[in-house]
This record gives sequence, C-alpha cells and structure tokens, in this order.
Amino acid sequence: MTSGFIGIFDSGYGGLTILDGIRQRMPEYDYIYLGDNARAPYGTRSFDVVYDFTLQAVKKLFEMGCPLVILGCNTASAKALRSIQQKYLPKYAPDRRVLGVIRPTAEVVGKMSHTGHIGVLATEGTIKSQSYNLEIQKLHPNCTVVGQACPMWVPLVENNEFDKPGADYFVRDSLQKLLQQDPLIDTIILGCTHFPLLLNKINQQLAQLSTLNSQLSTPHIIPQGQYIAASLEDYLHRHPEMNQRLTQGGTCQYFTTESPTKFRESANLFLHEEVNVQHITLN
Repeated sequence: MTSGFIGIFDSGYGGLTILDGIRQRMPEYDYIYLGDNARAPYGTRSFDVVYDFTLQAVKKLFEMGCPLVILGCNTASAKALRSIQQKYLPKYAPDRRVLGVIRPTAEVVGKMSHTGHIGVLATEGTIKSQSYNLEIQKLHPNCTVVGQACPMWVPLVENNEFDKPGADYFVRDSLQKLLQQDPLIDTIILGCTHFPLLLNKINQQLAQLSTLNSQLSTPHIIPQGQYIAASLEDYLHRHPEMNQRLTQGGTCQYFTTESPTKFRESANLFLHEEVNVQHITLN
C-alpha cells in the first residue's frame, strides 16, 4: 500500500500547535507538515493572494501523498478553504479532502459559553473575514461574537518574545480592547495558531483585569489544538473510506519554504523537540 499521509499546512509555525495536538491524540498516523515560512505572515494579505498560496501548498501536499490536508492556519481557513472545497476539489481532486480549523472550534465554543458572549482574538485577516462570527452564529444563533485583531502577537511569538516582559503591554492592550467591546464575554477563542504560546501571559493579564474590575469574570480560553484533534478523530470515524487510505507508521516529516535551520530553531519553541526539516518550493 502506498503512503497515505495526513498533511498539515500553515503559513508559518503556528500550525505546529495544531500538529502537536493531533499527534498527541493520534500518534499512530503518518504526517507531513508544510510551512510556507518564506511568504509568512498571511494575516494581512488579500483573499486572492491567500487563496493562491494556500492552493499551491495543498496541491504540493497532494503530490506528496496526502489524501487529507488540514489547513492548520486560521487565515487560510478563513480566506481560502471554502473556495478550495467548492471550486477546486470537485473538478480537480474529487477523491481528496481539505479541512480547516474554524468550524471545529465554532462547534465546541457554543457549548462552553454560559453567557452566550464569545470573543475572538486573531490576526487582522481572520477578524476582517468575519469567518468566526458567521460560523458560530450559524451553529449557535443565540450567541454574540466580538472579534479583536492582535497585530503584534504573531511577531512576539516568532521573535521569541512571547514570555518576556515586553509582551505584557501588547497582550493586555488587545484583551482590554476586546472586553471593552463586550464585558459579558465569558469565552475567548485564540483564533490564531501562534497564540497558545502566549497563554501564560493571557491568563496573567486576564486575572489582573478581573481584579481591577469586580464586574468582570475571568473568561475561559480556548486554544484550538485539542479541539481540532478531537474533530479530526471524529471525522475519520465517520469516513472510514478516508481512514483506510491513511497509513499508520507513526512518522512525521517537516518541510519549509524558508531556511531549514531557522525552521528547526523556531519549531523547538512550539514542539519542544528537535525536528529534521527539508526545504521545498511552492509555485
């Protein structure tokens, strides 16, 4: 039987948090991670550019033996997933599947919020797309969704400043702006795969804000990795024909469009392990 990998794609390193969550839950499968690090970040790029770049990566993963690809990137999920699913796959790859990270998160968040007021912290591109608002309100029509762009959070993570004192101001500023929009928010989605590395800072700042404002309860934070993993496991149970195409050798290969040395250093922040990575070209 030929190899059937699960492909995980992200514009940068954040998708490694999705890969990590999936591998912890389903370590037996074979994986390929592809990071388009040379062209990251995608968050401020137009819909057309994100679609083109994402489709290039998806096609490359198909060529490499992945019948199933997860867009482990909120921006790609927001700006490219629907077009790939509706326009590209039916015509050019009807036997392949591409899944995103927004719907699985939207499915669980409505059950977690007691007030029905949900916040989303993400890149500018994801917030402007309104993808979380639309998906959550489709599944949970009684919920109110408010988004806040956090333009400095990805640079903080990628420059290894996420646990330094300098991160405090930017984390606090974005949280304050979100909660000022809607003080009833009791559940916050980290709608960017980089943001779980800021979780300690987020919790510290939320605790301080709650202390200063007795009316404010500390919101519950939802990082995506574990929920995407649970959703993928459920998907494979419901689609045994796809599951049968996937090999289970417990391997993981890494590819980057940028410097393998730089990728190795950054991947260590997300995975806490050394990885072997190869350079790849997308076009």
